[in-house]
Amino acid sequence: MDLQTQLTIDQAPTPISYQSKVVLLGSCFATHIAAKLAYCKFRSTVNPFGIIYHPLAISNLISRALDQREFKREELVYHQELWHSFDVHSNMSKSNPDDLLSALNDELKNLKEVLGTATHLVITLGTAWGYTKKDTGMRVANCHKVPRKEFDKTLSSPEDIRKDLSATLTAIYEINPEIGVILTVSPVRHLKDGFVENQRSKAHLICALHELIEQFSDQGVYYFPSYELMMDELRDYRFYNADMVHPNSLAVDYIWEKFTSGCIDQKALPSMGSVKEIQRGLDHRPFNPDSEAHKDFKAALKAKIEAIKEQYPFMDFE
Repeated sequence: MDLQTQLTIDQAPTPISYQSKVVLLGSCFATHIAAKLAYCKFRSTVNPFGIIYHPLAISNLISRALDQREFKREELVYHQELWHSFDVHSNMSKSNPDDLLSALNDELKNLKEVLGTATHLVITLGTAWGYTKKDTGMRVANCHKVPRKEFDKTLSSPEDIRKDLSATLTAIYEINPEIGVILTVSPVRHLKDGFVENQRSKAHLICALHELIEQFSDQGVYYFPSYELMMDELRDYRFYNADMVHPNSLAVDYIWEKFTSGCIDQKALPSMGSVKEIQRGLDHRPFNPDSEAHKDFKAALKAKIEAIKEQYPFMDFE
């Protein structure tokens, strides 16, 4: 008797290996996947400008980085004793505008560099609902708690999303033709927008991404079904945090297993197992640190680290 419907996870055309360099951009779910990659000691860069939910906001930052259009003082806004940029997450906000400009422009340079050398780009889209500043017509990535009356809320169409991401991917392929692209929709429900509104939003994202995949079929752009896994295979509130919106650790682990099966080179699995064993050893807290047994344990763990670093010198277990 089958008590659960199962999604078929196809293998990505260019799976991630330990030779890969991965850039992850987008919603908070991108940070979950990035944390799993980091734990397994894959080389990755995640959300240099903080969490970004809207596809047009993600595209804007990528375009700025590739064109090296530096942030200017007049683009910043002062609110609640901090300087902000509407293009980035509030975790970048500073009390000094020059410090903020320096950080923003440094990250622009870094993002262009990592996109030029990355083997993989993972983009996780959160919502098609976005906000436009009424007085400037500027699409913002984050409102920074500026009063709601200063913004218009709009739902981006699938075609607008597709066009914007299409231009972005085209620009990326110009500097890095071999990069593998993985697209996904965040499993986090944006219920503050409303239940029906969230479904409309996710539908627009899914429609846009699949049209984009058809457009870039020759490049092998891959879709990973994060949202579908949460909505179908994990359709129970026991897989959510107390807010009933965000997937809990069990759900994240489950989706990571599916990501591993579809997006990670299966030849990397033995090395992943070795890294996880080392990580568990490093997390171990001995009852008696001075015992001979623990000294032997530490010596064995050191040997395992040295062995894996012979294969992958970039791994750092400090």
